[in-house]
Amino acid sequence: MRILVTGGQGQLGVALQRALSEHEVRALGHADLDVTSAAAVSEAIELFHPEVVIHAAAWTDTAAAERDPAAALAVNGEGSGNVARACAAAGVPMAYVSSNEVFDGEKGAPYDEDDPTQAINEYGRGKLAGEEAVRKAGGDFYIIRTSWLYGPGRTSFPEKIIERAQADGALRGVTDEIASPTWTGDLAPALSTLVSTRRFGLYHLAGEGGCSRKEWAEEVMRLSGIGLPVKPALQADFDLPYRKPVDSTLANHRAAALGITLRPWREALAEHMRTPQITELIAARAGQR
Repeated sequence: MRILVTGGQGQLGVALQRALSEHEVRALGHADLDVTSAAAVSEAIELFHPEVVIHAAAWTDTAAAERDPAAALAVNGEGSGNVARACAAAGVPMAYVSSNEVFDGEKGAPYDEDDPTQAINEYGRGKLAGEEAVRKAGGDFYIIRTSWLYGPGRTSFPEKIIERAQADGALRGVTDEIASPTWTGDLAPALSTLVSTRRFGLYHLAGEGGCSRKEWAEEVMRLSGIGLPVKPALQADFDLPYRKPVDSTLANHRAAALGITLRPWREALAEHMRTPQITELIAARAGQR
């Protein structure tokens, strides 16, 4: 299968290249393809003639999105629309990677695929606008909501927690932000399987279960052997310019019905903690003390 991946040099894009190694893949980073240019997107699709496009390009900096919502919307909303319309015009199915932050977090239980959306920050609003643009484009699509991505190739939450623990000797973790940590090493193969089914529609694909940021940090500390206690905190304690959903845990019902599941988040995290990216970080930091 010929597969075009936008955001191909990002955290998920790199994992997708590994997971799709048996296919003919063209992975385009931001330097190769600016999704805010409808003409550039159409040209990329016309030149490669993909059988499916996985749109993983996104602006994920929540603070920056809050400061400049128009710019964030241009990438996450209008840019996704550009990809969707170009795919529809070419008759190519599209898989759009969306976010748990399209929900407000007030449900009090894991979100199903059919639950009503209500974003509470500019990043979430942009991703939701992207979903709406994909639906309106008129082509075949998968919309895949995921959450709290981490994995090899980029400094993500586990690495940041280890670095902070070793630099500061103290940690705080919020208890009022709960979601599903998702390892790119699990998500990418799941996406690869899903796009081969041609069972189009809306899916949730996230690590099974949910936890608070504090619980995630505590598990990182336990698995790393550092063992530093994590003190409880609230989002408000950090004076952030945005709000995150209190509990946006995702339930993966539709993909599971197709036999596509992700591991419990603790199992996936344990594997990530055994990767060279983590073990070398721990050894390097220990050697500096």
